[in-house]
Amino acid sequence: MERTASPTSLPPPDARALPDDRESPDDRELLGARGLPDVSGLLDGIPGQRTPSAVRPSAGAGLRPPRRIRVPVPFTLGYAAVLAVTSYLAEHLDPALVYTLLQGSSTDVAHLVQAPASVLAASALWVAGGFASPFTLGFLVVLAALERRVGGARTAVVFLLGHVLATLATEVPVGLAVLAGRLPDSSLHRLDYGISFGVAACVGALAGLLRPWLRWPLLAGFGAMLLQDLLAYTDPMTDWGHLIALATGAAAWPWARRWARDPGRRPVWGRDDSGGAA
Repeated sequence: MERTASPTSLPPPDARALPDDRESPDDRELLGARGLPDVSGLLDGIPGQRTPSAVRPSAGAGLRPPRRIRVPVPFTLGYAAVLAVTSYLAEHLDPALVYTLLQGSSTDVAHLVQAPASVLAASALWVAGGFASPFTLGFLVVLAALERRVGGARTAVVFLLGHVLATLATEVPVGLAVLAGRLPDSSLHRLDYGISFGVAACVGALAGLLRPWLRWPLLAGFGAMLLQDLLAYTDPMTDWGHLIALATGAAAWPWARRWARDPGRRPVWGRDDSGGAA
């Protein structure tokens, strides 16, 4: 038996005749004119209710990009870390093994003829006297000061330029003297390593960026120390190399001053404070 509507039941209301409970823009303006609060924000999240897109918060509103750590002198600090590792190995490894490593890294004539590029790089990984020597402090101060003014890559260029040119300027005459018979063949295997040539070149380049009241005392004091070592005649080839490296750095003054005026010289890792990409 089919079910039918009860005679006393009222007919269902027409949905089209029901009032719309949603506010129109005109209604909201009228409520605002009467001083009534706008409750349109309470309708967010309810199905069928929409709010103007202008008042919806964007997905990334209020979020700031994360700040990255700014490293002022990455080349100097990274190089110092490498020197700390090699100094630790030189202090704790077997002395015979250490001597073999130093001999293999020596920029003597025999090694320069066989593998010049690799031996020039390997010789700059060791510090004569160890990492705790006063020379290491000079390395940190000079390279950090130069890097803050011209950048890490250009500091590396000055360092390598002094290291390579001073090495070749001192070792090539040794090889020629051996060929001429004025030096014994053992001079071809003279132990030569360290970072002193590169540091001397950085001192010369840094002096050109300082004010005159700092520049000339620095050059005079450092040059006098090198001349004193040369006059002592304990290691004339190395002492001449220091003077040549210092002159190489001083010859780079025009490039160093141009680099120091470059606004993009400062090394930054990650993002800067303004959120721009480094």
